[in-house]
Amino acid sequence: MTPPALALGAWAQLRSGAARILRSSTFRLALLYVVLLGASVAILLGFIYWSTAGYMDRQTTATIQAEIRGLAEQYRRVGLGGLTSLISERVARDPVGSSVYLLVDDRLERVVGNLDRWPPEIPDAQGWIRFRLREWGPARAEEHEARGQVFSLRGGLRLLVGRDVRDLEATRALILDALTWGLAITAALALLGSWLMSAGLVRRLEAINQTSREIMEGDLSRRIPLSGSGDDFDALAASLNRMLERIEALMASVRQVSDNIAHDLRTPLTRLRNKLELLKAELPETLGARTLAEETIADAEEMLATFNALLRIARIESGSRRSAFQDLDLGPLVEDLVELYEPVAADREQDLSYGGCGEAWIFGDRDLVFQALTNLVDNAIKYTPPGGRIRAQVGVEGDCILVEVADDGPGIPAALHTQVFRRFFRVDDSRSTPGSGLGLSLVQAVAQLHRASIALLDNQPGLRVRIAFARAQPRTAVESATAAETA
Repeated sequence: MTPPALALGAWAQLRSGAARILRSSTFRLALLYVVLLGASVAILLGFIYWSTAGYMDRQTTATIQAEIRGLAEQYRRVGLGGLTSLISERVARDPVGSSVYLLVDDRLERVVGNLDRWPPEIPDAQGWIRFRLREWGPARAEEHEARGQVFSLRGGLRLLVGRDVRDLEATRALILDALTWGLAITAALALLGSWLMSAGLVRRLEAINQTSREIMEGDLSRRIPLSGSGDDFDALAASLNRMLERIEALMASVRQVSDNIAHDLRTPLTRLRNKLELLKAELPETLGARTLAEETIADAEEMLATFNALLRIARIESGSRRSAFQDLDLGPLVEDLVELYEPVAADREQDLSYGGCGEAWIFGDRDLVFQALTNLVDNAIKYTPPGGRIRAQVGVEGDCILVEVADDGPGIPAALHTQVFRRFFRVDDSRSTPGSGLGLSLVQAVAQLHRASIALLDNQPGLRVRIAFARAQPRTAVESATAAETA
């Protein structure tokens, strides 16, 4: 496989894993926890911001009001001249300080203060005003926030007392940035923790699901892997493994009993058939006993076929035939099968045809696949009336190779589609025809051995049986042998 194909495969696997985590209930619960944690942290940080910034704002207001009380006391004692002298003294004592003073006349011309002009902003009902201070530096002019209170004096004079609050605004912004980053880091860490926790749980659950799928495909020897941590998942996996061991033992016991019955009865039935053949040869042709012997021989052969089918299904379900897997092109295989059965269909006045699509490679056992498809074609010929049409075709759909056998016979009711794969199950209308009810059971066993899916569809009229195999690329003989040993 080329490096780009490997990269695409790794990317697809990564996307699939991420999608499983995002769809998991564990991640949704963790996400809910992240939302609740984020909301609680946001409320806590918001309270810290409100209390800290509010305290600093109240401190600024208290400082301005203290200065206002001092100026008001001086104005009451010595009048406008004393107020002007006090403002000039304060400005001279701290010319670059944070206190702001401005006394203007009725034309808003500056009388005294450290501002060059009256701010254009409109005060609120209590006289408080927020305005911008411009500070000229060596490179450029900088503006920053200031806060103060406006008073009207006699003679149209106006007094503004305030403070430069740039340090307060910088501290407020610093606190807000710290709270924002704190909330973002908290959310990021919570999301990362949720993802890691969900990934671990999804990985453990996926191991259980993978084992379950392999068991459903027929490998009863599979067990759920343990992490060795001794946690709840290990305890659950250990309990499930003990249950699986018990189920495997029971299934093996049942299979052994059925296999023993089939194997032990096949030998006496074979001897019985041979003796009937000898008896038929000794009977005169004119006696009806010879006809009776022939019918008895046919019944014995049918029972032998049933037991042989049971033994074949048991061998297939045991998985021992995977050692014979190889690269197989289904097109020529199905075409050979159609050619083999064309004379049989012609004798029944049926039209049997083949439809192909070029190369259709799978990795499987040629004999078992041929036997399974033979059962499907044989069933179609058996239940399709004279003049009917039967079509076997091979197609490619994405990563699947589809093999279909369709007929226009009576079909199978949709309610019985899942039951017909049971051993010895036969539809009521077909009980009068020869057969043991093991044909579709064998087809299903072969499909499960090849990890293929089988579906019964309505052909309108008739039945369409579809088997979907995994598509494979042809390999060398050494690669095929290695793959068979791995399988």
